[in-house]
Amino acid sequence: MSDYILQTEKLRKEFGGLVAVRDVSLNVQRGHLHSIIGPNGAGKTTFFNLLTGNLRPTSGRLLYNGDDITRLALHRRAHIGIGRSFQITNIYPNQTVFENARLAAQAVDSDAMVIFNHIARFGSYEQKAFEAIDLVSLTGKERLLANMLSHGDQRKLELAMIVASDPKVMLLDEPTAGMATEQVPEVIEIIGILRQNRTVMIVEHNMNVVMSISDRITVMHNGAVLAEGTPQEIASNEHVQSAYLGELYGDLMEIAQNE
Repeated sequence: MSDYILQTEKLRKEFGGLVAVRDVSLNVQRGHLHSIIGPNGAGKTTFFNLLTGNLRPTSGRLLYNGDDITRLALHRRAHIGIGRSFQITNIYPNQTVFENARLAAQAVDSDAMVIFNHIARFGSYEQKAFEAIDLVSLTGKERLLANMLSHGDQRKLELAMIVASDPKVMLLDEPTAGMATEQVPEVIEIIGILRQNRTVMIVEHNMNVVMSISDRITVMHNGAVLAEGTPQEIASNEHVQSAYLGELYGDLMEIAQNE
């Protein structure tokens, strides 16, 4: 088995005359936490949408465990083990915390929609839901409607929904977006637990988060890969500092100086 669980080969996405993702070739090592960073408009979220099947590439290939899944439908990617969170919270607001997690567990089961399914199977969905809720520290809030949760807890619920679907790869788009500063360390801790037996990819603007949890970082700029390396290598990369034009320059310099 290859060391790489996800690979892209010259992946490209054009919207008319706009090239949003420009021939990106990337190898994601199994069991690593791989972050994608870059200025606004760099193509990060579009790239994620290509990985999850929300968008079809104009050209290029996507491999999962060595198999070409470039044309595989979005729901099929979830079934083979690719889970994804969104920049904007994607939950069922009028369902309880428990129901959100249970539905996520059930959705990836190939027999989930069989009318006369054995009751024991639904018990397994419930167990997965409770385990996921406990993992993200929402125990005690199972019966609350999702729309009653704070924004931070809604982000944690979305993580629970991904965990309940038991993915091999988790794609997290801005997992700390909109969170209060004091909530961020807890999310970092949760992601640290999630990555123990999974591969995790994140898009994140918070450089302290990125630098503290990443094994490897890819920097995108104008839809293309500008640089790739360890957190220390990226923090001290002059091309990265120049491309950000001060947007993250101070954060990167501070991190580089502290290494």
